[in-house]
Order: sequence, then structure tokens, then C-alpha cells
Amino acid sequence: MITADIKALPLAEKIQIMETLWEEFRSNYDESEISLEMKNLLDQRRQRVRSGESHLVDWETVKNKIGRG
Repeated sequence: MITADIKALPLAEKIQIMETLWEEFRSNYDESEISLEMKNLLDQRRQRVRSGESHLVDWETVKNKIGRG
């Protein structure tokens, strides 16, 4: 699948692809070969959520707000 194919998909299918990709990333985070800089950034974001400085929004809420801005 190339970029043009993805852009041509309906929004619901794009969201399904995103969900699948994020789930794959999340399940393989610890074994991933991402840069130390990226791991540090992700760890900082996790810490901000733990400390209450930031908060998470569940995916269903995000999906419902897409395109409603």
C-alpha cells in the first residue's frame, strides 16, 4: 500500500489502520529499535501523565472529535 492508496481510503478505514499501527507499536515498545532520543521523549510524556501535569484522552473520544473542530 502506498501513500496515495491510504489517502484515498474512507476515514473509518484510515482510523482502523491507525489503531492497528498504534497497538503494534505499543505491544512492541520495549523491544523496538527507536532512538534513545525518542524513548526519552516518550518516557517524559509518560511521567507528565503520571504526575498529573498532562492527561490522556481515550481513543473513542478522539475519534468522535475528529473533524469537529
